[in-house]
This record gives sequence, C-alpha cells and structure tokens, in this order.
Amino acid sequence: MSSKPTVKYSDLVDIDKIREMYHVIRTKTKNRGKLHKFELFYSSNIISILTVLKNKTYNHSHYNVFLVHEPKYRIIMSEIMSDKVVNHLISKYVLSPGITPHLLPQNVATRPNKGTKEGIRYVKMYINKLKLNYDKVYVLKCDIKKYFYSIDHELILNKVKRFVTDPDIYNIIENIITSTDEEYVNKNIKKVVDKEIERVKHLNILDKDKKISELKRIPLYPKGKGLPIGNMTSQLLAIYFLNDLDHYIKEKLYCKYYVRYMDDFVIFDYDKERLKILKNQIAEKLKEFKLELNRKTNIYDLDHGFGFLGYYFFLKGKKLILKINPQTKRRIKRKMRKLKKINAPNYNQVKASYMGYLQVAHTKNLIKKMDL
Repeated sequence: MSSKPTVKYSDLVDIDKIREMYHVIRTKTKNRGKLHKFELFYSSNIISILTVLKNKTYNHSHYNVFLVHEPKYRIIMSEIMSDKVVNHLISKYVLSPGITPHLLPQNVATRPNKGTKEGIRYVKMYINKLKLNYDKVYVLKCDIKKYFYSIDHELILNKVKRFVTDPDIYNIIENIITSTDEEYVNKNIKKVVDKEIERVKHLNILDKDKKISELKRIPLYPKGKGLPIGNMTSQLLAIYFLNDLDHYIKEKLYCKYYVRYMDDFVIFDYDKERLKILKNQIAEKLKEFKLELNRKTNIYDLDHGFGFLGYYFFLKGKKLILKINPQTKRRIKRKMRKLKKINAPNYNQVKASYMGYLQVAHTKNLIKKMDL
C-alpha cells in the first residue's frame, strides 16, 4: 500500500496554518494558564514555531507527565503549546489525509463521523442480523496487552513511509514518535506513580489495596517502543498501526461482523468453535506486529452479555439490551453532584453530554433518578 505524499514540507511552513492550528487547540484546552502564558507573547510564539520549522530544527520538548484518576488510573503526557501546534499541523495536513483513505469503516476511533456512536451502530446491526437467523450469538472480544506502550517504533515508522516520502516531514514524525525513548519519561512516570501510591497508603478507604495494585500495573516504556499518551499524532498512528490486521481479519479470515475501537475489537458469530480458531489465528498474526492479546481476551455468549465501548450488551430472548455499568453510573452521579454544588458554568454542557451518552442505552429510569 502506497500513495503520493499528501503535502510537501514547504506547505507546512506557513504562518496561516500555524495560527489555524493554535486556534483549534485554544478551543479545546482546559488549562487557561497555559493559554494565557502563550498569548502574552502570541506573535513571538507563532513566529518562533514558524522559524523552527523553516530552519528544520524542530525537536520535541519535555512532556509534563501526570496521572488521571477517572475512570481508572492512567498516565497523560502533556505537551507545551508549541509542540501541540506542530502535532496538530502534522496530524491535519499529513497523517489524516495519508491514513484515512486506507482505513476500514469498521475501524471507528478518532475520526470525523466515527467514534463510540458509530461503533455501537455496527454492534447493534451485526447482533440483530445474527439473532434473526440463529438461536445463539457469540462474540470474540479482543484486547491488546499494553497497546500504546508496545507499538514498535521501527514498525510504525515503516508504515508511515508508505505515504510520507518527504524526508523533512518524516524527520518530524520520527522525532515525535521516538520522544518516548527519552530517559526522563520513565523517570517521571515512576515518580508520579510512586507519589500517588504513598498518598493512597495513608487514606482510610476500603479499596486501598485495589488502587495500589492498579497503580503498580502502570507500565514504563521499553526502549524503541510506545507512542506518547495524549498526542494527537499518537491517536492517528494508533488507529493506523493495526490497519493491516483489520484487512487480514476482514479479507483473509472472512469475518463479516467485525468492529475495532483503537486496541479493542470484537468479532460476532453464531459458531463458538470458529471464534476459538479465529482467536488463535489473530494471536499468531499479532506476532508480526510484536504485540500480544491480553488476558481479558475472551469469547462471550450474548445471553450473558459482554462489555464494549463503555456499554454492556446482552440478549434477552431476541431483544438486544444495552446497559451502563455500575461504576460508570457512580462516576456520572458523583461528577454531576460536584458540578451542581459549585454551580459550575459548564454544568449544562456536561449534562447534555451525559444525556447523549445515556440515551444510547436502556436508561430511562436512571435519567429520571439523576434528574437529567
């Protein structure tokens, strides 16, 4: 698979494109302090990005590594504003047009008109088709072990070369991808994780051991592997890295009922034995990507249900039911109570967002209880 370069390096060295990317970032950035700091010297900061690109001296700065607690502990690597601008520039004008034409529609993450809603549409459609003709419906639910931390730099860069032939653009992408190899990254991950473990040890809570165990499972980056967590380029590269696997599953294994969201993917079938064979074939194929399935990978009977895309799907007779898991319910209730208590200006915006999320499932009673 190859294509002509989508853009030349000289096309990126454009002050209007740089300004455009900054204004896109501005609308999505919650850290007002970071924005204020950049805008105090807006013109000089924009010119500085332009100059670095013009001189071909771009080098990714250090990340601010921190922990997110909800819905579970995970690491985020926050960029300074100039790196965000370059990341968005590469994503919009190079990666997105280079990658998108080759992706299957059933690969639903991180693209316009895709996402969770589109994934649910496919899941509903496939289950409904199968339940009409068969008494039993099964799903092979696959999850890849430490996906973002395990993507091999050499392999992903070879895939990038399929549509990036400009060496200067390639150098920037390589610089961003290999930024996880910097020694400080793992040091800072370990530092924030150890600090949180010490904090949790002194809390008087029932699930203390569970939280500590969860924190200890946060991985470090092996040398030559991993995409930075939180980058725009990482999102696009992560959906692209398994594109060859998508085509293999659909076109070589002839799986009609397949959906992937990042590193989570499902295959539906009426034949449980066939799904067992498929699981082994996929595990073998993943060796080519230097990846492996994790222990959560399993085959489920739709009569008992399975979780995917934040919902729980199961068949009650011939009727497909979608539920929200209890942990998510508690998190939504807690967030809404907190926002209401402090009279947050974004209360209605968050409320509308949760309404959209809940209305997908069978949650009329829950919506009433939560006064949404």
